[in-house]
Amino acid sequence: MALRLVSLALLLAAWQAGAQFAGARLLPGPLVVAQAIFAEARDGALFLNLGATLARVVVSFALAMIAGCALGVAMGRSRAVDRVADPWLVVLLNLPALVIIVLAYIWAGLTETAAIAAVALNKLPTATVTLREGARALDRQLDEMATAFAMPRLTWLRHVVAPQLGPYIAAAARSGLSLVWKIVLIVELLGRPNGVGFEIGTAFQLFDVTRILAYAFAFVAVMLAIEMFLVQPFERHVTRWRPQNA
Repeated sequence: MALRLVSLALLLAAWQAGAQFAGARLLPGPLVVAQAIFAEARDGALFLNLGATLARVVVSFALAMIAGCALGVAMGRSRAVDRVADPWLVVLLNLPALVIIVLAYIWAGLTETAAIAAVALNKLPTATVTLREGARALDRQLDEMATAFAMPRLTWLRHVVAPQLGPYIAAAARSGLSLVWKIVLIVELLGRPNGVGFEIGTAFQLFDVTRILAYAFAFVAVMLAIEMFLVQPFERHVTRWRPQNA
């Protein structure tokens, strides 16, 4: 903890030094940005926009993880499914996020559904690839044991499959969460009337660097809190059965 605090202090010092060198217009100092955050919070705009962005992140992330887990496990367990779906997966992995977002808005309009679908579709292939590798790594001997003891399907999923896939789900969640919220900001910048991305776009048009940094750091703080209090405890929970974590 002491080293973390020292590192944070050095970061703030470097930021302040950079602000002195570049000027307040190009790089406002930490205190100025903090004052802007408190001002937006006092007006209520900060919480409104953070809430809108966070809601989009949660919905699109949940849709992508559910679909990605199902498709990834199916591809990992079945060669036929893998051969059929793999070309689609390669296309989605290499298709730029901006293209998917623009096409979604053109085809479905500037709607909330189009925005969430575009974000989920960008996250889907990464979750699918991770879970496919997890499904391929499942222990066949445990499957044979479950078959020999006539284990019910739900019991097999809960006690045999889920513990083995847990680390892969945690890895997909960790990488996906950082990807999703960045794409959500682009979606809001291009076609939503609220959210952190919309506010950053408005501040960009006004060349208001202070407001850009205020909203950026406020949302980063929210995502760090989610990482610390949700993602990391979940990761520890699903890997608790491993000997090195005992």
